[in-house]
Amino acid sequence: MKDYLRLLRYTKPVLGLFAISAAGFIAYGFLQPLLPELLKQMVKAIELKDSSDRWKLPLMAIGVFAVQGIASFIGNYFMARVSGTIVRNIQKEVFNKLTVLPASYFDTTPTGQSIARITSSVGMVTGAITSAIVTVIREGTVVIGMLAYVFYQNWQLSMAFICIAPIIGLIVRYVGNRFHKISHKMQDVAGDTLQVASEMIAGYRVMRSFGGENYEKERFADACMRSFHLYMKMQKIAAINTPVMQLIVAFAVAAILYMVLSPTMLAQYSTADLVAYITAVAMLPKPIRQLTQTNGAIQKGIAGAQKIFEILDMQAEYDTGSVECHRAAGVVSIRGLEFTYPGSNDVVLRDINIEIPAGQTVALVGRSGSGKSTLASLFPRFYDYEKGEILLDGIPLKQYSLSSLRNQIALVNQHVVLFKDTVANNIAYGSLAQCSRKQIQAAAEAANAMEFIEQLPQGLDSEIGENGLQLSGGQRQRLAIARALLKDAPLLILDEATSALDNESEAKIQQALERVMENRTTLVIAHRLSTIENADLILVMDKGEIVERGTHSELLAKDGYYARLHRSGFDEIG
Repeated sequence: MKDYLRLLRYTKPVLGLFAISAAGFIAYGFLQPLLPELLKQMVKAIELKDSSDRWKLPLMAIGVFAVQGIASFIGNYFMARVSGTIVRNIQKEVFNKLTVLPASYFDTTPTGQSIARITSSVGMVTGAITSAIVTVIREGTVVIGMLAYVFYQNWQLSMAFICIAPIIGLIVRYVGNRFHKISHKMQDVAGDTLQVASEMIAGYRVMRSFGGENYEKERFADACMRSFHLYMKMQKIAAINTPVMQLIVAFAVAAILYMVLSPTMLAQYSTADLVAYITAVAMLPKPIRQLTQTNGAIQKGIAGAQKIFEILDMQAEYDTGSVECHRAAGVVSIRGLEFTYPGSNDVVLRDINIEIPAGQTVALVGRSGSGKSTLASLFPRFYDYEKGEILLDGIPLKQYSLSSLRNQIALVNQHVVLFKDTVANNIAYGSLAQCSRKQIQAAAEAANAMEFIEQLPQGLDSEIGENGLQLSGGQRQRLAIARALLKDAPLLILDEATSALDNESEAKIQQALERVMENRTTLVIAHRLSTIENADLILVMDKGEIVERGTHSELLAKDGYYARLHRSGFDEIG
């Protein structure tokens, strides 16, 4: 009930539309008892051979059905508006929350599960808020109207419906609990299905290269089969629930019919009265059955809501800093830094101490897993450290607001992320959208990207496909570097930024990087000798510690760890 009440708060912005819809359904329901009453008048006229109402009764019938049609249209149309608005608002709220969740969420939650929250969970929630409520209002009004009519006609006979109410309540509760449990499982399976599909689509080249078609088919078939089994469990419960409910109501109707046909009742009431009463009783099982079925939709919706609320209730990135900085000088200090990933006991970085003057280039060197990328990810505070401190211009990073801190950093990763948009919009992404066309072109030229951009059909306005798959690896990398150049931040982080480039592309990028590194503090994670040897300082990392530091020539003269890597051509570095 707590979750459902929280769910109903999403109707607040559309309460006016909801009220109009509810009024339509209530009008539809309360007009329903007029049908047996109309039949009663028809039987009376037939019994008495009275033709005086020859025009009146048909016009009344047309009027009742016409008003019911209008009421039904109002109810359904405005509830559709309510439903669409709720779906949009919930999806926006979930998506917006995903944009501010910490990196640890994305590290531990499969993509398919997150997508399922925005798609299938929201669909289930909408059914609980709108479809179920439509049935409750419309059919509930019909039941109330019909019960009022039959109790008004003969309350003693109608007590049979009161007797079956506790039995119906117990069945509804049991079915609801089963639906709730199965719906939770179906949510997880739906996420697994999306995950398998998204991984296959994203990695189709690897799949085909290694003959993984059958493996992927089996994975997807297994996920679909698990979903099918859960679906059939739910349908079996629903299929059993309906005839059981009908049978219980049928016993009540049968008891009433038995009593109606007693000599006393036949003598006491006219044929018209009995026909109207029996007709009203016969019209009750359908809305009662539909009301009992709404509990399943509500329980599925609550299960979906709980999955959504899990995300909405998660703690967003900690942003307690208050320092706003227009442009930092770029002096970086790291003192006694230690770091452990959330939920892990393994220390990834330990006793890191670095001083980087403004404008200098520092290269991080080490084997894969030595902590280079982890250290780089702490600067924009994708993760928060607990021990030690990182300072920018003498101010701890945690004292900066996240937006201000990240405005000081331009990041180029090894795995380039581009969006299904134009070249220009990928360069001028996010907060860079206000940059002029001239600035975008200048950044592209500085990254030596204009030579291939000019060959595209529409130049800077060319669409590059999902994640820029219409471009080569080197071209995608140059667009990412152009994006960083356009940002013109005082701190530049290059995480294997030239790893995807061939020798010719690397030479062009190296020229661009040399220009952009001027008067800019740069942290380089690389294994290309040309990138490393020109650095002002080289830090050699192993198992989360800095084991050597110095310039290229100084480290070679030491003939230690770095020298061994250098002699092996840096093949050991990942």
